[in-house]
Amino acid sequence: MLDYLIVGLGLAGMSFCEQLEKKGAKYKVISDTSQTSSIVAGGLYNPVILKRFTMAWNAQNQLEIALPFYANLEEKLAVKLDYKIPVLRRFASVEEQNMWFEASDKKGLNAFLSPEIIENKNPHVYAPYGLGKVLDTGRIDTETLLTNYKTRLLKDGKIIEKTFEHDQLAIAEDHLSYKAVKARRIVFAEGFGMKMNPYFNYLPLTSTKGEYVTIKAPKLKEENAIKSSIFLIPWKEDLYRVGATYKWKDISNEPTLASQEELLEKLETFLKCDYEVVDQVAGIRPTVTDRRPLVGQHPKYSNLYVLNGFGSRGVLIAPYASEQLLNFIEKQTPIATEMNISRFAKKYVAK
Repeated sequence: MLDYLIVGLGLAGMSFCEQLEKKGAKYKVISDTSQTSSIVAGGLYNPVILKRFTMAWNAQNQLEIALPFYANLEEKLAVKLDYKIPVLRRFASVEEQNMWFEASDKKGLNAFLSPEIIENKNPHVYAPYGLGKVLDTGRIDTETLLTNYKTRLLKDGKIIEKTFEHDQLAIAEDHLSYKAVKARRIVFAEGFGMKMNPYFNYLPLTSTKGEYVTIKAPKLKEENAIKSSIFLIPWKEDLYRVGATYKWKDISNEPTLASQEELLEKLETFLKCDYEVVDQVAGIRPTVTDRRPLVGQHPKYSNLYVLNGFGSRGVLIAPYASEQLLNFIEKQTPIATEMNISRFAKKYVAK
């Protein structure tokens, strides 16, 4: 008998696995490769919403949990994951400069926004109004993380590489069965795949397709991530990730020429050197109507749980939300009201 069965191995599923590892619980993961958003993500962690110069929801608490979480994984997996990359916000006008000064003086934001305007010294970046620096930022290499974590689970016999069939789940009062597997509880961390989950598809999960292109720009030599209308993120030697798009109607994982053209048009408003496109990736972000995660216990079946809806901020939210869920299950510690699925209780219709 397992303590937990986990469905999905994106940032949500991986983070919950790691919480269980710390506890010494018995678990297995069932996962296929249908959801790619965690792997193709830009991986930036940044506590500030740079479009409006406001703090992201609960970002300071999330950052305090996330940084040691990923440091521990680096040691455990013996790979480099956390790249301390400064994020610079490119200003488009004097008005944006003034908005930055106002924001950097506000309580909470003042810990993360440098009050100084940085003069651009890269001849291949057009930034006549200068740049603002966000503090305590970086990039998690999510592809390396999830690839190596999956390899470790395979070695330990803790993963079943199959598509989960919801109609094969049998629920009893004190346990559940899935084919030959028995567990006390199940946690669904399926990303956008939750739309096919008959137990949690009443929740208002929506899709937002995101695409990135990777460019090679040998002359650029930029070590900072630059945020304009899109991000330019240092990736590897002479390679940069450019993105992302936000599309609400297309739910395929296939990259599109239209998105590539959109990203390059925005890029060329400030990149002033030759480059070539060497790759393009796409994934479906699991987003929620109120822009808060979906975490909690099924309203009818007490041994079914969900961990989902992290949107574009999964790197920061996943360690925090997974810790909250496990503490709720094991210690009856309340889940943060803003992300507890009980807020959508009226949408549930018992079957």
